[in-house]
Amino acid sequence: MSIRSTAKAIVVDRGQVLLNLCRDQWNGEYYTLPGGGQETYETIAQALVRECREETGYTVRPIRFAALYEEICDDPLMREQYPTYAHKMLHIFLCELASSERQEPTEVDDFQLSCQWVEMERLGEITVLPAPLGEHLKEILDGAPPLFLGSDHLVHNHA
Repeated sequence: MSIRSTAKAIVVDRGQVLLNLCRDQWNGEYYTLPGGGQETYETIAQALVRECREETGYTVRPIRFAALYEEICDDPLMREQYPTYAHKMLHIFLCELASSERQEPTEVDDFQLSCQWVEMERLGEITVLPAPLGEHLKEILDGAPPLFLGSDHLVHNHA
């Protein structure tokens, strides 16, 4: 069994949050945090910076650890085809832009359509996955101490 360690960024700038817009056949259209899997011998902070740059083109700086969430995909086909993606630990960090300069994203997720700056006031109007993150995102942005968002078994993964 393999558990994938992932780093996810809540990037805030001028009253907006940077989110990846995604679409898949199970969840429809939704948003996720930029970030992804930690590579061997890479620190979680290095993974966070690299993944954000790859997916969004922005360079970020982690400010503080914000939340932890565990996700286990129960889909047998997913488990067979992508065993290293079927069980993930999401380490979520509040981040700031290290620079306002943006490069072209080099490696976006399969279901990612774009990355967008979303006004904080709109967060209650959109679907942010994983669902426990979406439910607590405003609380995290308001300065809550680090949260454990729980562990969930999902029928289908999302981006």
